[in-house]
Amino acid sequence: QVQLVESGGGLVQAGGSLRLSCSASGRTASINIMDWYRQAPGKQREFVARIMSGGNTNYADSVKGRFIISRDNAKSTVYLQMSSLKPEDTAVYYCRIPGTAVYWGQGTQVTVSS
Repeated sequence: QVQLVESGGGLVQAGGSLRLSCSASGRTASINIMDWYRQAPGKQREFVARIMSGGNTNYADSVKGRFIISRDNAKSTVYLQMSSLKPEDTAVYYCRIPGTAVYWGQGTQVTVSS
């Protein structure tokens, strides 16, 4: 079992920045991939970014060049540095660990005002 806790969300003006964190606990030694997803009101949950244990990353086209995913393996924590935020980035952001079992955090709200 893995437990995930996100933090760092909040209200920010368009053009601003936020840094999200997701700390994993439990059976963290088996974690390879760590993802960020988001879900805006009335929309399906969507992929935002992925980081592998070796540091390779992938991003959704909508956030490329604005968001950076990183991780601290010693702390079992993944981060999402979000810059140049837009109102359309408003969503609940979730941390996800894929694998034989898929684990999700409870989410953290990010609201970007225009």
